[in-house]
Amino acid sequence: MDFSSIHNYYEHLVTDYIMTQVTPRMPDKSADYFLDVACYALSKLPARYMRHEIDMAFYMSIEERLRMVDDVKKQVEAAVTFIDRNFNKDNRYGDNA
Repeated sequence: MDFSSIHNYYEHLVTDYIMTQVTPRMPDKSADYFLDVACYALSKLPARYMRHEIDMAFYMSIEERLRMVDDVKKQVEAAVTFIDRNFNKDNRYGDNA
């Protein structure tokens, strides 16, 4: 049995927000930095599993979708702050994070 089609819907929302809103304003940060931001933010969000994105679009109200997007924004921005304050003490990202 293949379970590879199961995904957490928040993963898409978090990576999209990071790619469109965070990386453009932080071009000097490494890929590892953004991966850590994504992991931290995802750990603070609820799991919302799906098999097909169209399923989520069909069953989710506009209000729920907007709430999820707002939650993602808050958690990603909090993750950026957390990672900046706590995870670069040894210059693990090789930049000036």
